[in-house]
Amino acid sequence: MILSVLTIGFILLMEYSKPKKINWFPSYVSHHKIPYGTYVLNDLLTHFFAERVKQVHKPPFELLSRDGNLRGTYFFANEHISFGETELNALLDWVDQGNTVFIASNGFEGPLLDTLNLEQYSIYNGHNLKPKFYHQLVNPDLDNKTVSFEKDYYTLTFSAIDTLNTSVLGEVYAEADSTESIVKQINVIKQPFGNGEIVLSTFPKAFTNYFILKDNNRDYTAGLLSYLKGDGDLFVDNFHKTGKSRYTSPMYLFLNTKEFKWAYYLVLIGTLIYVIFEGKRKQRAIPVVTPLKNQTLAFTRTIADMYFEKGEQKQITEHKISYFLEYLRSRLHVSTQDLDEAFLKKLAIRSNNDFEDVKALFDLIKKLQPQQGITDSELQELNKKIEAFKANVDGK
Repeated sequence: MILSVLTIGFILLMEYSKPKKINWFPSYVSHHKIPYGTYVLNDLLTHFFAERVKQVHKPPFELLSRDGNLRGTYFFANEHISFGETELNALLDWVDQGNTVFIASNGFEGPLLDTLNLEQYSIYNGHNLKPKFYHQLVNPDLDNKTVSFEKDYYTLTFSAIDTLNTSVLGEVYAEADSTESIVKQINVIKQPFGNGEIVLSTFPKAFTNYFILKDNNRDYTAGLLSYLKGDGDLFVDNFHKTGKSRYTSPMYLFLNTKEFKWAYYLVLIGTLIYVIFEGKRKQRAIPVVTPLKNQTLAFTRTIADMYFEKGEQKQITEHKISYFLEYLRSRLHVSTQDLDEAFLKKLAIRSNNDFEDVKALFDLIKKLQPQQGITDSELQELNKKIEAFKANVDGK
């Protein structure tokens, strides 16, 4: 037991001292500091747009339907954003009133694409062991140097746009091999809608902690944020997020803190060890359950005694003979219709009895069947011969 405890303790020590794994879950939650959280973005927005930023934790439809006088820009950033039909119509009506919607999502739903006359196309970059995509803003007034991103094997682009109404803001291309030429694809656009405008980006990771803090990528993110209109409020969406913005489970405190997590695991392991070892040493006494007695034999003897005491040997003999013949049919599977010599020879072989003993038993049966008065000695002789016959059948 001591060796087992030491082994478990050593394993736990090794696990505790092991570097914590990086969580690459694309949560996009504003207070998450994991690589694909948006803590840095939220901090920048709060710093540069302190008076304008409004954190929204409810669906857009609920916000816009309650207050129709809201003016400004609605900002969305998530791995994938899917609006319901009613929600999308509410957003488009709001944009039509002179507002702006900025949506960064890894792909868009059909209704929005159809409304803006757009089509999507996926670029795959899996021919390299380490995929890399290059992103660039096309506006010459911005810092339009190319930035790279190495965590995705594919990225979505706009393969068809309404060239009369759509402005291209950003492009992306994959690292080409020696036989291919570099083809830049559109991944950030701006399009007027009514009295307002809509900005779409298929690269939401540009707003994550990992991208902004890596190398000089922050200039690319700052260029995208420059398309947020300077008037009105800036409504930052916290509803359409892949990760949970709020944790309701009390276990989050234990499982999210390394020390508490291992303390919790130690309690579970200790409880398991206690159950295993203590359960073997101490066990509740098992009660002795007395089985029910078989009263069939006693009942049979009682009935037999009643017949015998009343002197009804004839009835006892008839029952004895009937039960014996039924025994032959069910146990030895022989027909008792013709009790001739051929039957007796066959029965002697099948029952492991001598032919003379079998013949003597059946001679006695033939004698007693028509006889009216049967003595006690004759009944005892019949019973003795039947029991001897059965004993040989059972090999006793």
